[in-house]
Amino acid sequence: MKKLIFLLFIVFIILTFVGAFYVLSNKGMVNAGYAVIPMVLSIACLNVYNTFKNK
Repeated sequence: MKKLIFLLFIVFIILTFVGAFYVLSNKGMVNAGYAVIPMVLSIACLNVYNTFKNK
């Protein structure tokens, strides 16, 4: 379970950077949610991972 959560964390971080690049390449004319939503999900995955790691 820990490995899956950590893998999801890595995937969401990659999606965050891809979304940020997409927003910046369109000069901010697209929704910033392309970068923000994956970052929120990656923070949630990191919190779950740390909870499992500390048990």
